[in-house]
Amino acid sequence: MRNSKIKVLIVDDSAFMRKSISIMLESDESIEIIATAKDGLEGVELAKKLRPDLITLDIEMPKMDGLTALKKIMSDCPTSVLMVSSLTTEGAESTLKALELGAVDFIPKELSYVNVNIIKIKEDLLRKVKAIVMQRRSRERFSRLKSISNRTSSTGVSTRNNIPSGDYRAIALGISTGGPLSLQKVIPQINSNIDVPIFIVQHMPPRFTKSLADRLNNMSSITVKEAEDGETYRKGWAYIAPGGSHMVIRQNKIEISDSPSDTIHKPSVDVMMNSVIDVFNRRTLGIIMTGMGKDGLDAMRRLKQKNGTCIAQDERTSVVYGMPKAIVEAGIADAVIPLDDFALKINKVFSNERKLCGTNI
Repeated sequence: MRNSKIKVLIVDDSAFMRKSISIMLESDESIEIIATAKDGLEGVELAKKLRPDLITLDIEMPKMDGLTALKKIMSDCPTSVLMVSSLTTEGAESTLKALELGAVDFIPKELSYVNVNIIKIKEDLLRKVKAIVMQRRSRERFSRLKSISNRTSSTGVSTRNNIPSGDYRAIALGISTGGPLSLQKVIPQINSNIDVPIFIVQHMPPRFTKSLADRLNNMSSITVKEAEDGETYRKGWAYIAPGGSHMVIRQNKIEISDSPSDTIHKPSVDVMMNSVIDVFNRRTLGIIMTGMGKDGLDAMRRLKQKNGTCIAQDERTSVVYGMPKAIVEAGIADAVIPLDDFALKINKVFSNERKLCGTNI
């Protein structure tokens, strides 16, 4: 087992950012900054030479920009990459492109300049770096993991890799680290005749969720949009909670709110999912996919208590096996599904055939 420090390469044209990220990361004894680079060209060469565990990569740089450098890194020496992103519309588009090219997550660049937010950014940065590298090392140690689907969990609850049939009236989906690319592998494959609304919380800042929704909408046969306050939700549409606010589902409408203000995440999976359960009760299909932490666990427990259905992504295909792991370890997962199977399973359970039989699909 590999027990060495996490080796990080920092690539950024700003000396301030290189120093700031170095100080934040090296405050943790398990992390070591092995080098810094001032542009993408130098970053690619150091990545090939030093083989770090993780790279933080700026997008706008001289000589070679971050997206070009990312392509080279993924081609020549695949490595976990954390983008350092501008919180602008253009920054959001570039970041989503980076995630498509293989970056696993991002940190917002501007917030690192604001003293009042330094502590929060530091905590998020440390959590992301350690979770991403630990997950990658786990996959390397167990390159051929047995599927945990069909396995009995530690609590004695048997899980499957199929979604149980049921009279579902809504889908509530929570996702975080690794989410944008994962959603692009699921939402565009969902059939246009699905007859329920889909409510999604993806942990992201403002602007990013709008760009993600627009991108998914252009790829999908169903309508995907960033949710708006006061709008009436429709069957067969997918609504993404806007970054920085909570999405709450009422009887016929969506509310966008700053309350509650004491949640770790905004938007919160628990807040959204609990509101969906309030409206649709056990007819809610709850899904938790890749991400850090346990957001969504409390709501999924409640759904399970109401005899609703709880689905988790499997470990092998999760970028970070935190949120879905919490569901599995709590013994409330009715199915544990690989990423590439989600759309197929959802389409099948909502197909006409499921209304004609009472068996699992």
